[in-house]
Amino acid sequence: MEKLTVALLAGGISSEREVSLHSGQQVYNALDKDKYHILQYDPQSDLARLVQDAPNIDIAMIILHGPFGEDGTVQGLLDLLDIPYQGSGVLGSALAMNKVVTKQLYEKAGLPVIPYSVYARDESVDVKKCVSELGLPLVVKPVSAGSSVGMSIVKSAGDLQVALDKAGEFDQAIIVESYIEGTELTAGVIGNKELSALPIIEIIPDEAYEFFDYEAKYTAGATREICPARINEELTQRAQNCAKVAHRALFCTGYSRSDMILKDNEMYVLETNTIPGMTATSLFPQAAQEAGMSFSQVLDKLIELGLEEHRARD
Repeated sequence: MEKLTVALLAGGISSEREVSLHSGQQVYNALDKDKYHILQYDPQSDLARLVQDAPNIDIAMIILHGPFGEDGTVQGLLDLLDIPYQGSGVLGSALAMNKVVTKQLYEKAGLPVIPYSVYARDESVDVKKCVSELGLPLVVKPVSAGSSVGMSIVKSAGDLQVALDKAGEFDQAIIVESYIEGTELTAGVIGNKELSALPIIEIIPDEAYEFFDYEAKYTAGATREICPARINEELTQRAQNCAKVAHRALFCTGYSRSDMILKDNEMYVLETNTIPGMTATSLFPQAAQEAGMSFSQVLDKLIELGLEEHRARD
């Protein structure tokens, strides 16, 4: 069997560059070298080489997070180069990266979302009105950023402007949400036309962390992740269905992972990740492992789905 030539893209120029490089190395290690000839590219420095090599590449594995990687930018370049890739295309990637558009499409699809307001970075915010409408505490975050970058929990009105300024360092638009304390869940799905939902994971950040922030995500031992989650079958199916609905509402393909909060039997959908973390211990591979798929098998499946979607588009 002839090997497929895989372009492995990791690194990039977003604030999540180091996480991407780490994930990319683990993906490289897990890819079956008997099946794939792997070429590694860092979009920060290797785009010209990628363009030059394009005619000889069978598929790309995009292991990039945040702007200029997860937002449709790289996907558009690969489309121009006629290189298949795993996961969502330009549209799904761009929609899921924008938390406001995401919520609007969730609402249209009938998914419950947490009450929110949106502000421009340079907008003068009426703090009293914001607190009156959404209550306290509040969650403040950039509209287009991943891994909880620039996110704050605001417990008093006097702290809101500081949080807005922090989020504004990462984006021109800022979203402010009511804070709901509940059980944090995440649900992965995989497939193109036919979606399979993976087991639900329950996320329990260490008490040292207010929420599942960047440090809690990527510091070893900072978070407990329980798979399958300690919820009943009805709630499990509801979370899995929410993940499927969210995936389709955002025009995702291949795979995705949607985050949720369960409070008083109500499931609030927070956001959808079109390129979930892809180390062997990341949430999506963990759930796949519980479903009987090794990390290497997950990568094989994503490559298969990427090639299938490319053929369908052609």
